[in-house]
Amino acid sequence: MALPVAIFLGILVISLLFSCVKILQEYERGVIFRLGRYVAVRGPGLILLIPYIERIVRMSLRTVVFDVPPQDIITRDNVSVKVNAVVYFRIVAPEKAVLEVDDAFYATSQLSQTTLRSIIGQFELDDLLANREKINLELQAVIDRQTDPWGVKVSAVEVKHIDLPSEMQRAMARQAEAERDRRAKVINADGEFQAATKLAEASEIMNQNPITLQLRYLQTLADISSKTNSATIIPFPLELIKGDTNIAGIAKAVAEKVKL
Repeated sequence: MALPVAIFLGILVISLLFSCVKILQEYERGVIFRLGRYVAVRGPGLILLIPYIERIVRMSLRTVVFDVPPQDIITRDNVSVKVNAVVYFRIVAPEKAVLEVDDAFYATSQLSQTTLRSIIGQFELDDLLANREKINLELQAVIDRQTDPWGVKVSAVEVKHIDLPSEMQRAMARQAEAERDRRAKVINADGEFQAATKLAEASEIMNQNPITLQLRYLQTLADISSKTNSATIIPFPLELIKGDTNIAGIAKAVAEKVKL
């Protein structure tokens, strides 16, 4: 009779030891309740509990990465887009995460989805595509402010993907093509303007120094003569030749013989 009692007492002692001794990891904290009332936050390491009187709720302090599923959102300029994001958060006050909200992780995930819809809906499509960093900071600030009473710290929010309707993608492609054409025309017009300006400056220089015009004409003749042509007709305007030079005398003599 004594043996069964001893076995029973041994099992009871072992069960009491397992129920009163808890080991928490470095990233864990234990919220202790005594007879239903909050006592303290303990851990990490070895934790001793009063059997059947104290209860522990384990909380992890590691950063949680939550992938917000794609949300159908209408922007301020009435464009329907589908946006998903990634939220990085962790528990910094375990007692608040247990006492103030039923499930801190689920509550933060649901709040992230509703906040994503409300914030994205305040922006136009162009701002949404161009100012993604600004939107990320605003999402992080809004979600962090609302989860602070739960002891949850939102460290970052990143908009991961923005899915546009097919007709909007085609419209944006046409807009980008038109913008490239406009830039090409502006560059071409700017080049024509610069070329015209340089020609005007060159004409002013030649007007002040007539000999430069003669030299330019002779250079043109040299360029023409270098071509592999069987016959070349060269116009020779006498107006270009002025002054008492040998070329002017020869040209004058040739003109008089032609008249005869």
